[in-house]
Amino acid sequence: MSTRRDLPESPYLAAVTGRKPGRIPVWFMRQAGRSLPEYRALRAQTDMLPACFDAELVCEITLQPVRRHGVDAAILFSDIVVPLLGAGVDLDIVAGVGPVIASPVRTAADIDAMKPLDEQRIQPVSDAVTLLVAALGDIPLIGFAGAPFTLASYLIEGGPSRHHARTKAMMLAEPDSWHTLMEKLTDITVGFLRAQLEAGVDAIQVFDSWAGALSLADYRTYVQPHSARVFGALAEHGVPMTHFGVGTAELLGAMSSVGATVVGVDWRTSLSDAAARVAPGTALQGNLDPVVLMAGWPAVERAARAVVEDGRRAVDAGATGHVFNLGHGVLPDTEPGVLTDLVSLVHSL
Repeated sequence: MSTRRDLPESPYLAAVTGRKPGRIPVWFMRQAGRSLPEYRALRAQTDMLPACFDAELVCEITLQPVRRHGVDAAILFSDIVVPLLGAGVDLDIVAGVGPVIASPVRTAADIDAMKPLDEQRIQPVSDAVTLLVAALGDIPLIGFAGAPFTLASYLIEGGPSRHHARTKAMMLAEPDSWHTLMEKLTDITVGFLRAQLEAGVDAIQVFDSWAGALSLADYRTYVQPHSARVFGALAEHGVPMTHFGVGTAELLGAMSSVGATVVGVDWRTSLSDAAARVAPGTALQGNLDPVVLMAGWPAVERAARAVVEDGRRAVDAGATGHVFNLGHGVLPDTEPGVLTDLVSLVHSL
């Protein structure tokens, strides 16, 4: 296990551990990516998945938004399906579509054939973390992985899905097969995050991007025990752990009770409402609507000030702290200068 870095001046780490930050910390989901011309220039020379397994390229892409925007945390450049590749799943990321699985997992035999995570395959990810910890100075690095349910959805559907119909069908009609699959995916997620932690990341975030497709009852029965095992297995590392999903207003209480110390909130739910739903001792992250960034600076400034005020109300209502972020990832057509100005504005508040 790596020795944790001591970053006492980090506003991000202060906010998520119940201390008073020197300023409101801000970072953005998908801050490293298609909104940046320097990223597009690099990606013109390599496809997405090879980029995720090139340690020096991962390091450079992760650093780009830190240099440009002055954000308070870096998040490892990777993709939600990288650990599936590390477990030997045949997949590709298709432009304009997303991850596409060559042979979807739909039968008990398919599940039995799934392999565990091969740590040698993901060594470039660990190497990238080592490079980043050395390069970032006093900026914390957030590692991440997809949650078991979201990985299961990609595997079963064969790619992105609006209704997750095949996923829910297996979950409801074949619960034994479902839980076997989730156990395997939990092991893969834990292994992928543990490799990042042992290489030195300062915090982690688990993306259960599609959990909002579920009712609270189904989430508690079919997903929550497995997500709880992810966070429980990693608690010994003693780092802040964020749990995030989209459209999860009804799930926030359950998502905060699995061992996460921070819960990400999308733009549909106010932070002060979220503070009343999550478990005591939970910090909140969010939650500017990414589309607001397309609406011109006056709208961005109004909305950002409202999020900051709502974050203060949330802390007054019992949230451990507030990290300013978007309610989902930066959209590709976002003007980079708007993000830079937004960071300056939030810091000034």
